[in-house]
Amino acid sequence: MLLNVSYNDSEITKKIDREVGKPFTLKERWAMKGIGSPKLSITETSIEIRNLLILDNNRDTCNIEIRPAGIIVRFRSLLETFTLVIPYYKLKIHKGDIAVYTIYRDTYFIKVRSDTKAVREFFKKILDHKIGNTPNLPEDL
Repeated sequence: MLLNVSYNDSEITKKIDREVGKPFTLKERWAMKGIGSPKLSITETSIEIRNLLILDNNRDTCNIEIRPAGIIVRFRSLLETFTLVIPYYKLKIHKGDIAVYTIYRDTYFIKVRSDTKAVREFFKKILDHKIGNTPNLPEDL
């Protein structure tokens, strides 16, 4: 689900919380050694996201936040902030040939450059957290 989160809207916050869970507490963040990614350079996206990113001439970057039941990918275009909310059961991550990770949710995708060790370790943390928090059976949803 692609959302504009530039303005404080309780309905959008509830929608995000239902999809991927409430944010971790400070204690949980400390235990996980952080839940946010470093700044990621976007190399390619699906057409819906590309249409938002081409509105300005800034570098295309994003960051990822880990939530209990999924991830949130945030990026900016013009003066607006957008999020791609991805629950773990819809999350697909592929590692490309030359230091590129592709994050998929249904028809949306974002390719990001993984040129540092910190980025690779963060994607490993996402995959480890996904394994422990994805329901096994459809009735577990």
